[in-house]
Amino acid sequence: MKANHNPIGFFDSGIGGTSIWKEVTTLLPNENTIYLSDSKNAPYGNKSKNTIVDLAVKNTELLLKKNCKLIVVACNTATTNAIDYLRTNYPIPFIGIEPAIKPAALKTKTKRIGILATKGTLNSSLFEKTSRTIDQQIIVKETIGTGLVELIENGKIDSIEMEELLSSYIKPLLNENIDCLVLGCTHYPYLIPAIQKITGDNLQIIDSGQAVAKQTKAILKKHYLLNESSNKGEHEFYINKNKSVLERILTSSDSKKIITELDF
Repeated sequence: MKANHNPIGFFDSGIGGTSIWKEVTTLLPNENTIYLSDSKNAPYGNKSKNTIVDLAVKNTELLLKKNCKLIVVACNTATTNAIDYLRTNYPIPFIGIEPAIKPAALKTKTKRIGILATKGTLNSSLFEKTSRTIDQQIIVKETIGTGLVELIENGKIDSIEMEELLSSYIKPLLNENIDCLVLGCTHYPYLIPAIQKITGDNLQIIDSGQAVAKQTKAILKKHYLLNESSNKGEHEFYINKNKSVLERILTSSDSKKIITELDF
């Protein structure tokens, strides 16, 4: 098999990175993919940097054994804590995910941005470095979304518990006069309908999915790795805890896919 027919690898601390996977496969429908859902260790956001690096290495090595030509680190926390290590120690390209505060900074009219993310992302040096690049007149209000990933991983996206927890995070941000909300975790795009119930239409909700898909295409093209086959891509998903939640979240996709529960 030619290298450009090899799959794109994805990994996340659970099912949230499928929001990125959907954007990538929409833009690149002929690419084959392999997705690792490390749900057993979710969330990464409350773990130490060393632990996050170790988990990222474990996932990377499994994807390399499956001949992935490029890896999308479909997790904000893993990107901000581990991607430099991965790029230094492995020979293939890596695509990372960062909270989209730069696009938000360009769109805000009130010069006040809210960001909902995990502790691991907000406390990382990469996030701090990115934050320093935006207009210093813009005020960024940060909120740690404790408990949100766990509810999503347990299939409780539409629960009363989720609604109450989201309200406790979003309403204080609205009181700060934000007009853009950055979703700094790949799980959170699945909460957009629930967030909009709280915010109405007066808030721009910004995530990284489309930008990551475009960057993935650009890097594949740069390295002559685009799959030029006319066949629709095939997709393998591996999860190390209760695949029923992953199956439900992928039901809207008409892609050819295999979902396997695997201990890794």
